[in-house]
Amino acid sequence: MTTPPRPTATLSAAEARRIALRAQGFLGAPDRKAGVRGVLRHLGAVQLDTISVLARSHELIPYARLGAIPRTKIESAYWTPGTSTGTGTSTGTGTGTGTGTGTTPTPHAFEYWSHAACVLPIEEWPHFAFRRRAYRSRPHWHHHLPDGAYDQVIKQLRAEGPLTATELGGAKNKGEWWDWSESKIAVERALMYGEVVCVERRGWKRVYDLAERAIPAPLRHDDLDDTECVRRLVRQAGEALGVGTRSDIADYHRLKSEQFDAVIEDTGLVPVTVEGWDGKAAWADPAALASSPRGRHRTTLLSPFDSLIWERARTERIFGFTHRLEAYVPKPKRIHGYFAMPVLSGGRLVGRVDPARAGSTLVAKQVSLDGPKAVPAVAAALLEAANWVGCDSVRVERMDSPPLKQALLKALP
Repeated sequence: MTTPPRPTATLSAAEARRIALRAQGFLGAPDRKAGVRGVLRHLGAVQLDTISVLARSHELIPYARLGAIPRTKIESAYWTPGTSTGTGTSTGTGTGTGTGTGTTPTPHAFEYWSHAACVLPIEEWPHFAFRRRAYRSRPHWHHHLPDGAYDQVIKQLRAEGPLTATELGGAKNKGEWWDWSESKIAVERALMYGEVVCVERRGWKRVYDLAERAIPAPLRHDDLDDTECVRRLVRQAGEALGVGTRSDIADYHRLKSEQFDAVIEDTGLVPVTVEGWDGKAAWADPAALASSPRGRHRTTLLSPFDSLIWERARTERIFGFTHRLEAYVPKPKRIHGYFAMPVLSGGRLVGRVDPARAGSTLVAKQVSLDGPKAVPAVAAALLEAANWVGCDSVRVERMDSPPLKQALLKALP
């Protein structure tokens, strides 16, 4: 680890928290005009996950920032391509190069491995060249792939156009759920290599296409060397976080510490000291330091996979809030519930709700509150979430404090 340079500013813990909230889109008026695509471009990565109790995580992230946008519009914002008409190929930013005429579908996003499996802005394709190269040059998981299976999948996609794993021959063999079919292994390997890309989902199924066909020509290259790719991603992560430690910023796109160290001086992020961060070296986006964060705080339920809180140590450092996803914890050992969602209000995490749905009722299976002052915020968050997913009532089940439960029930119509 390199010795960090002298800090340019000292921030209080409260200032750092407000900077982080503004950078993540929770402080100040939301940019509704930019919408879901604006959220995606700003965050740089929206994590995907199979769990869906209230809604899927990639839907919850824009909802938490923008409010009750129809879920169909969220999906459409990710997966419905725009078009460029006339000469050239759109880059997704309003410019184009090349020759040719007609209308060309231009995707807004693609899926790849960032913090985890994530939706990424299409403009980020060149910046993940370092990871595609790394996948091509290292051994893969313990799935055996017979000779010719990879080439057959590429041949089929070229001949038939975009296909799901089912359409390629089936995602799984008969047997255990992780027993992928040969075609699924092959297409996922091609996805990692960058020869295949997912720029669309049908329902929850990935639709695979050849990168040469789906990625706009100006973006479809691996010209950036590893150092430049990492530099750009570290800068992007720093801007999305506002302020963060070495581990905070590196973890955003799952970069190694030594990769961070090699580029940090060339990113434009500035070193800062944050009071209460136990002397940890930190860096900030200089634009985030230029003005004091002001405006309205969001009150909302947060997905555990939200980039505001997905890094546990950072969440504890910024909010004094210990949170753990318990979906993979044996039920008898769970403390807050299967998919406990932190409640954000007034720039603080004030409680947790483990949600479910029963017909037209949003069920709060378990609720934990910091105290009586959290009751109005949790009630507001539950009512807004219920309306968003089409429920007309809220039922509260387990709460450890009977007086707080009665207060919450009273606050719910």
